[in-house]
Amino acid sequence: MAVDSHVQFPSASQLVPTLSTLSNHLEAAESSKQSDDAASVESGYGSGPSSASSSTARLPRVSLTSEHLRHLNKQLESMEPMDVLRFIKIFFPRLYQTTAFGLTGLVTIDMLSKLEQEGQSNNSQRIDLIFLDTLYHFQETYDLVDRVRARYPGSTIHTFKPDGFETAAEFEATYGRLYEVSEEMYDYLAKVEPQERAYDRLDVVAVLTGRRRSQGGQRGQLDIIEVDGERGIFKINPLANWSFGQVQAYVREHNVPYNALLDRGYKSIGDWHSTVPVGEGEDERAGRWKGRDKTECGIHNKQSRYNKFLAEPVVKASLVLSAKPAADLVA
Repeated sequence: MAVDSHVQFPSASQLVPTLSTLSNHLEAAESSKQSDDAASVESGYGSGPSSASSSTARLPRVSLTSEHLRHLNKQLESMEPMDVLRFIKIFFPRLYQTTAFGLTGLVTIDMLSKLEQEGQSNNSQRIDLIFLDTLYHFQETYDLVDRVRARYPGSTIHTFKPDGFETAAEFEATYGRLYEVSEEMYDYLAKVEPQERAYDRLDVVAVLTGRRRSQGGQRGQLDIIEVDGERGIFKINPLANWSFGQVQAYVREHNVPYNALLDRGYKSIGDWHSTVPVGEGEDERAGRWKGRDKTECGIHNKQSRYNKFLAEPVVKASLVLSAKPAADLVA
Protein backbone atom coordinates (compact mmCIF):
# COMPACT_ATOMS: atom_id res chain seq x y z
CA MET A 1 0.00 0.00 0.00
CA ALA A 2 1.15 3.53 -0.68
CA VAL A 3 2.04 5.53 2.41
CA ASP A 4 1.94 9.33 2.50
CA SER A 5 2.55 10.12 6.18
CA HIS A 6 4.21 8.78 9.32
CA VAL A 7 2.71 8.20 12.75
CA GLN A 8 4.45 9.06 16.02
CA PHE A 9 3.05 8.50 19.51
CA PRO A 10 3.76 10.65 22.59
CA SER A 11 6.05 9.41 25.32
CA ALA A 12 4.71 8.13 28.62
CA SER A 13 5.76 11.39 30.31
CA GLN A 14 3.70 13.35 27.79
CA LEU A 15 0.71 11.09 28.28
CA VAL A 16 0.44 11.08 32.08
CA PRO A 17 -0.60 14.73 32.58
CA THR A 18 -3.31 14.44 29.92
CA LEU A 19 -4.75 11.23 31.34
CA SER A 20 -4.54 12.70 34.82
CA THR A 21 -6.62 15.67 33.72
CA LEU A 22 -9.27 13.40 32.23
CA SER A 23 -9.29 11.01 35.16
CA ASN A 24 -10.23 13.88 37.44
CA HIS A 25 -13.60 13.85 35.72
CA LEU A 26 -14.44 10.22 36.47
CA GLU A 27 -15.82 11.16 39.87
CA ALA A 28 -17.78 13.98 38.28
CA ALA A 29 -19.27 11.51 35.82
CA GLU A 30 -20.40 9.25 38.66
CA SER A 31 -22.00 12.21 40.42
CA SER A 32 -23.66 13.18 37.16
CA LYS A 33 -24.99 9.63 36.88
CA GLN A 34 -26.82 9.96 40.18
CA SER A 35 -28.56 13.21 39.26
CA ASP A 36 -29.15 12.84 35.53
CA ASP A 37 -30.86 9.45 35.12
CA ALA A 38 -33.70 11.16 33.31
CA ALA A 39 -31.38 13.28 31.18
CA SER A 40 -32.80 14.76 27.99
CA VAL A 41 -30.99 15.81 24.83
CA GLU A 42 -30.85 19.37 26.14
CA SER A 43 -29.75 18.61 29.69
CA GLY A 44 -27.60 15.52 29.31
CA TYR A 45 -27.03 12.08 27.85
CA GLY A 46 -27.31 8.58 29.23
CA SER A 47 -26.62 5.07 28.01
CA GLY A 48 -29.40 2.56 28.41
CA PRO A 49 -31.83 0.39 26.46
CA SER A 50 -33.44 1.87 23.36
CA SER A 51 -37.20 1.67 23.06
CA ALA A 52 -36.84 -0.89 20.30
CA SER A 53 -34.68 -3.33 22.19
CA SER A 54 -35.29 -3.99 25.85
CA SER A 55 -37.27 -2.62 28.78
CA THR A 56 -34.62 -3.80 31.25
CA ALA A 57 -32.24 -1.05 32.35
CA ARG A 58 -28.57 -1.62 31.62
CA LEU A 59 -26.36 -1.35 34.68
CA PRO A 60 -23.96 0.21 35.37
CA ARG A 61 -25.51 3.13 33.57
CA VAL A 62 -23.35 5.97 32.24
CA SER A 63 -24.80 9.46 32.23
CA LEU A 64 -23.10 12.66 31.12
CA THR A 65 -24.41 16.19 31.12
CA SER A 66 -24.14 17.91 27.75
CA GLU A 67 -21.57 20.30 29.25
CA HIS A 68 -19.48 17.40 30.53
CA LEU A 69 -19.66 15.67 27.15
CA ARG A 70 -18.43 18.81 25.38
CA HIS A 71 -15.60 19.09 27.89
CA LEU A 72 -14.51 15.49 27.36
CA ASN A 73 -14.55 15.89 23.59
CA LYS A 74 -12.45 19.05 23.86
CA GLN A 75 -9.88 17.24 26.01
CA LEU A 76 -9.81 14.14 23.81
CA GLU A 77 -9.44 16.14 20.61
CA SER A 78 -5.74 16.84 21.22
CA MET A 79 -4.89 13.27 22.22
CA GLU A 80 -3.49 10.50 20.03
CA PRO A 81 -5.81 7.52 19.41
CA MET A 82 -3.83 5.22 21.72
CA ASP A 83 -4.33 7.72 24.54
CA VAL A 84 -8.02 8.07 23.73
CA LEU A 85 -8.38 4.29 23.94
CA ARG A 86 -6.55 4.16 27.28
CA PHE A 87 -9.04 6.59 28.74
CA ILE A 88 -12.15 5.16 27.05
CA LYS A 89 -11.38 1.65 28.32
CA ILE A 90 -11.44 2.97 31.87
CA PHE A 91 -14.35 5.36 31.47
CA PHE A 92 -17.02 3.25 29.73
CA PRO A 93 -18.27 -0.13 30.99
CA ARG A 94 -19.43 -2.84 28.57
CA LEU A 95 -17.44 -1.35 25.72
CA TYR A 96 -17.27 -3.20 22.38
CA GLN A 97 -15.77 -2.50 18.98
CA THR A 98 -18.02 -2.74 15.93
CA THR A 99 -16.03 -3.55 12.82
CA ALA A 100 -16.27 -4.82 9.26
CA PHE A 101 -12.47 -5.10 9.34
CA GLY A 102 -11.83 -1.96 7.37
CA LEU A 103 -8.42 -0.36 7.66
CA THR A 104 -9.30 2.02 10.51
CA GLY A 105 -10.97 -0.74 12.49
CA LEU A 106 -7.90 -2.93 12.06
CA VAL A 107 -5.67 -0.17 13.41
CA THR A 108 -7.97 0.07 16.44
CA ILE A 109 -7.77 -3.70 16.98
CA ASP A 110 -3.98 -3.53 16.87
CA MET A 111 -3.85 -0.60 19.29
CA LEU A 112 -6.12 -2.42 21.74
CA SER A 113 -3.86 -5.45 21.50
CA LYS A 114 -0.87 -3.28 22.38
CA LEU A 115 -2.72 -1.92 25.39
CA GLU A 116 -3.24 -5.48 26.58
CA GLN A 117 0.49 -6.10 26.20
CA GLU A 118 1.18 -3.03 28.34
CA GLY A 119 -0.39 -4.91 31.21
CA GLN A 120 -3.61 -2.95 31.31
CA SER A 121 -5.62 -6.16 31.14
CA ASN A 122 -5.47 -6.26 34.95
CA ASN A 123 -6.83 -2.75 35.28
CA SER A 124 -9.37 -2.35 32.49
CA GLN A 125 -11.74 -4.42 30.43
CA ARG A 126 -10.87 -6.44 27.34
CA ILE A 127 -12.71 -5.20 24.28
CA ASP A 128 -14.60 -7.80 22.23
CA LEU A 129 -15.50 -7.25 18.57
CA ILE A 130 -18.94 -7.17 16.93
CA PHE A 131 -18.94 -8.22 13.26
CA LEU A 132 -22.14 -7.86 11.24
CA ASP A 133 -21.97 -10.59 8.60
CA THR A 134 -24.41 -9.44 5.93
CA LEU A 135 -23.77 -12.71 4.01
CA TYR A 136 -22.55 -10.56 1.11
CA HIS A 137 -19.02 -9.68 2.14
CA PHE A 138 -16.15 -10.33 -0.27
CA GLN A 139 -14.36 -13.64 0.21
CA GLU A 140 -11.25 -11.55 0.89
CA THR A 141 -13.04 -10.07 3.90
CA TYR A 142 -13.89 -13.49 5.32
CA ASP A 143 -10.27 -14.54 4.75
CA LEU A 144 -9.16 -11.43 6.65
CA VAL A 145 -11.39 -12.34 9.61
CA ASP A 146 -9.50 -15.63 9.89
CA ARG A 147 -6.16 -13.81 9.79
CA VAL A 148 -7.29 -11.38 12.47
CA ARG A 149 -8.28 -14.28 14.71
CA ALA A 150 -4.84 -15.81 14.23
CA ARG A 151 -2.95 -12.54 14.78
CA TYR A 152 -5.01 -11.40 17.79
CA PRO A 153 -6.09 -14.57 19.62
CA GLY A 154 -7.15 -12.53 22.63
CA SER A 155 -9.85 -10.75 20.62
CA THR A 156 -13.25 -12.42 20.76
CA ILE A 157 -15.36 -11.84 17.64
CA HIS A 158 -19.15 -11.92 18.07
CA THR A 159 -20.70 -12.49 14.63
CA PHE A 160 -24.31 -11.52 13.92
CA LYS A 161 -26.08 -12.43 10.66
CA PRO A 162 -29.53 -11.58 9.28
CA ASP A 163 -32.01 -13.17 11.65
CA GLY A 164 -32.73 -16.79 10.71
CA PHE A 165 -30.26 -17.02 7.81
CA GLU A 166 -26.82 -18.56 7.47
CA THR A 167 -26.11 -18.09 3.75
CA ALA A 168 -26.91 -15.65 0.96
CA ALA A 169 -28.79 -18.42 -0.85
CA GLU A 170 -31.12 -18.87 2.13
CA PHE A 171 -31.66 -15.12 2.36
CA GLU A 172 -32.48 -14.83 -1.35
CA ALA A 173 -34.89 -17.76 -1.18
CA THR A 174 -37.05 -15.53 1.03
CA TYR A 175 -36.28 -12.00 -0.16
CA GLY A 176 -34.77 -12.39 -3.61
CA ARG A 177 -31.96 -10.01 -4.56
CA LEU A 178 -33.27 -7.47 -2.11
CA TYR A 179 -30.24 -5.19 -2.43
CA GLU A 180 -31.26 -4.52 -6.05
CA VAL A 181 -34.84 -3.59 -5.21
CA SER A 182 -35.04 -2.00 -1.76
CA GLU A 183 -31.76 -0.78 -0.30
CA GLU A 184 -33.40 0.44 2.89
CA MET A 185 -35.10 -2.87 3.60
CA TYR A 186 -31.87 -4.70 2.79
CA ASP A 187 -29.94 -2.43 5.15
CA TYR A 188 -32.46 -3.08 7.88
CA LEU A 189 -32.48 -6.87 7.53
CA ALA A 190 -28.75 -7.35 6.89
CA LYS A 191 -27.25 -4.67 9.12
CA VAL A 192 -29.60 -2.66 11.33
CA GLU A 193 -31.59 -5.51 12.90
CA PRO A 194 -28.48 -7.67 13.52
CA GLN A 195 -26.80 -4.66 15.10
CA GLU A 196 -29.77 -4.02 17.41
CA ARG A 197 -29.78 -7.71 18.33
CA ALA A 198 -26.06 -7.54 19.11
CA TYR A 199 -26.45 -4.46 21.29
CA ASP A 200 -29.33 -6.04 23.18
CA ARG A 201 -27.83 -9.51 23.59
CA LEU A 202 -24.42 -8.21 24.66
CA ASP A 203 -25.92 -5.41 26.76
CA VAL A 204 -23.73 -2.81 25.06
CA VAL A 205 -23.17 0.59 26.68
CA ALA A 206 -20.60 2.02 24.24
CA VAL A 207 -19.00 1.01 20.95
CA LEU A 208 -15.77 1.92 19.20
CA THR A 209 -16.18 2.68 15.50
CA GLY A 210 -13.78 3.14 12.60
CA ARG A 211 -15.31 6.39 11.35
CA ARG A 212 -13.07 9.37 10.59
CA ARG A 213 -13.73 12.96 9.53
CA SER A 214 -11.54 12.65 6.45
CA GLN A 215 -14.00 10.08 5.07
CA GLY A 216 -16.32 12.99 4.32
CA GLY A 217 -20.09 12.97 3.93
CA GLN A 218 -21.97 12.73 7.22
CA ARG A 219 -18.68 11.95 8.96
CA GLY A 220 -17.06 15.32 8.36
CA GLN A 221 -18.03 16.78 11.75
CA LEU A 222 -17.59 13.74 13.99
CA ASP A 223 -16.93 14.17 17.67
CA ILE A 224 -14.75 11.58 19.37
CA ILE A 225 -17.59 10.72 21.78
CA GLU A 226 -21.08 10.75 20.26
CA VAL A 227 -24.48 9.95 21.73
CA ASP A 228 -26.92 7.74 19.84
CA GLY A 229 -30.02 8.65 21.81
CA GLU A 230 -32.34 6.42 19.80
CA ARG A 231 -30.27 3.32 20.44
CA GLY A 232 -29.24 4.30 23.95
CA ILE A 233 -25.49 3.94 23.43
CA PHE A 234 -22.33 6.02 23.15
CA LYS A 235 -20.28 5.84 19.96
CA ILE A 236 -16.55 6.40 20.26
CA ASN A 237 -14.50 7.42 17.22
CA PRO A 238 -10.89 7.15 18.46
CA LEU A 239 -9.31 7.89 15.07
CA ALA A 240 -11.75 10.65 14.14
CA ASN A 241 -9.02 13.17 13.35
CA TRP A 242 -6.70 10.85 11.41
CA SER A 243 -6.29 10.91 7.64
CA PHE A 244 -6.31 7.84 5.41
CA GLY A 245 -2.56 8.31 5.00
CA GLN A 246 -1.98 8.15 8.74
CA VAL A 247 -4.01 4.95 8.92
CA GLN A 248 -1.96 3.45 6.08
CA ALA A 249 1.28 4.48 7.76
CA TYR A 250 0.32 2.77 11.00
CA VAL A 251 -0.66 -0.42 9.16
CA ARG A 252 2.68 -0.53 7.40
CA GLU A 253 4.77 0.34 10.46
CA HIS A 254 3.10 -2.23 12.69
CA ASN A 255 2.52 -4.93 10.07
CA VAL A 256 -1.23 -4.98 10.67
CA PRO A 257 -3.13 -7.55 8.55
CA TYR A 258 -5.41 -5.92 5.99
CA ASN A 259 -7.84 -6.79 3.22
CA ALA A 260 -6.13 -7.94 0.02
CA LEU A 261 -8.59 -5.80 -1.97
CA LEU A 262 -6.76 -2.69 -0.77
CA ASP A 263 -3.92 -3.65 -3.08
CA ARG A 264 -6.37 -3.75 -6.02
CA GLY A 265 -7.68 -0.20 -5.92
CA TYR A 266 -10.24 -0.45 -3.14
CA LYS A 267 -10.12 1.86 -0.13
CA SER A 268 -13.41 1.36 1.73
CA ILE A 269 -14.84 -2.14 1.54
CA GLY A 270 -18.40 -3.25 2.23
CA ASP A 271 -20.64 -5.76 0.46
CA TRP A 272 -19.45 -7.05 -2.91
CA HIS A 273 -22.60 -5.83 -4.67
CA SER A 274 -22.13 -2.19 -3.61
CA THR A 275 -18.35 -1.71 -3.55
CA VAL A 276 -15.98 -0.90 -6.42
CA PRO A 277 -12.35 0.30 -6.66
CA VAL A 278 -11.75 4.05 -6.53
CA GLY A 279 -9.95 6.12 -9.13
CA GLU A 280 -6.89 8.28 -8.66
CA GLY A 281 -7.78 11.31 -6.56
CA GLU A 282 -11.24 10.07 -5.61
CA ASP A 283 -12.46 10.21 -2.03
CA GLU A 284 -11.83 7.23 0.20
CA ARG A 285 -15.48 6.15 0.21
CA ALA A 286 -16.17 6.99 -3.44
CA GLY A 287 -16.30 3.29 -4.24
CA ARG A 288 -19.27 2.67 -1.94
CA TRP A 289 -22.69 2.82 -3.67
CA LYS A 290 -21.06 4.36 -6.74
CA GLY A 291 -23.41 6.66 -8.64
CA ARG A 292 -26.06 6.57 -5.91
CA ASP A 293 -27.17 9.24 -3.47
CA LYS A 294 -26.03 7.25 -0.48
CA THR A 295 -23.07 7.52 1.89
CA GLU A 296 -23.99 5.32 4.88
CA CYS A 297 -24.98 1.66 5.05
CA GLY A 298 -27.63 2.00 7.73
CA ILE A 299 -25.91 1.20 10.99
CA HIS A 300 -24.99 4.85 11.51
CA ASN A 301 -28.33 6.26 10.34
CA LYS A 302 -31.07 7.16 12.81
CA GLN A 303 -32.89 4.09 14.07
CA SER A 304 -36.27 5.73 13.47
CA ARG A 305 -35.56 5.70 9.75
CA TYR A 306 -36.33 1.98 9.77
CA ASN A 307 -39.51 2.06 11.89
CA LYS A 308 -41.64 0.83 8.98
CA PHE A 309 -39.77 -2.47 9.10
CA LEU A 310 -40.84 -2.94 12.72
CA ALA A 311 -44.50 -3.04 11.68
CA GLU A 312 -47.07 -5.74 12.38
CA PRO A 313 -46.47 -9.12 10.66
CA VAL A 314 -49.12 -8.59 7.96
CA VAL A 315 -47.64 -5.22 7.01
CA LYS A 316 -44.13 -6.66 7.04
CA ALA A 317 -45.24 -9.47 4.74
CA SER A 318 -46.57 -6.94 2.23
CA LEU A 319 -43.26 -5.09 2.36
CA VAL A 320 -41.42 -8.33 1.60
CA LEU A 321 -43.67 -9.07 -1.39
CA SER A 322 -43.36 -5.54 -2.75
CA ALA A 323 -39.57 -5.73 -2.50
CA LYS A 324 -39.12 -9.03 -4.33
CA PRO A 325 -38.48 -8.90 -8.10
CA ALA A 326 -41.43 -9.98 -10.25
CA ALA A 327 -39.48 -12.97 -11.59
CA ASP A 328 -39.02 -14.26 -8.05
CA LEU A 329 -42.73 -13.88 -7.29
CA VAL A 330 -43.74 -15.81 -10.42
CA ALA A 331 -41.28 -18.59 -9.59
